[in-house]
Amino acid sequence: MRAETQSTSEPNLWKGLLAGASGGLIASFAMNEFYSLVLRVESNSEPGEEDSTIKLASGISEIVFDHVLTPDQKAIAGRTVHYAFGMTMAAAYGVLVEFWDAARQGWGLSFGVAVWLGAHVITVPALRLSQPITRNAAGSEAVEGAAHLIYGAVVEGLRRSLRSHALR
Repeated sequence: MRAETQSTSEPNLWKGLLAGASGGLIASFAMNEFYSLVLRVESNSEPGEEDSTIKLASGISEIVFDHVLTPDQKAIAGRTVHYAFGMTMAAAYGVLVEFWDAARQGWGLSFGVAVWLGAHVITVPALRLSQPITRNAAGSEAVEGAAHLIYGAVVEGLRRSLRSHALR
């Protein structure tokens, strides 16, 4: 049985992709705003250490373009990496929920947890873009977890709204 919010429309890969990516863009912005409000608690990094998105953007720039980013370029490139990743994950989620009803259970919170676990806990430390979460303060990790729950809920809320109203 299709969920209420999509009962009048058939699964559509492209509409799911667009709805998910749109939700991911806004949800990534919501995460950034959440961080700016809450990260006064504790920093997730060592003093002077760059954010993992900046490290990744710098690495890509140096390897692919043979260009060392300036501090201003690093700030822009780091945000670009964050938004691109957020949109990509949400686009994949948007496609998944088009064809698998159970994936939308929990109003995106399980999706937020999956992104937190897959990216923040496993992949980013494995790529040595950050230290393992076991070395971070509990308050920092609570903020990270909450930010990813917000991300998941915003993605799902916007995705549902777009699929129910604008992308039927």
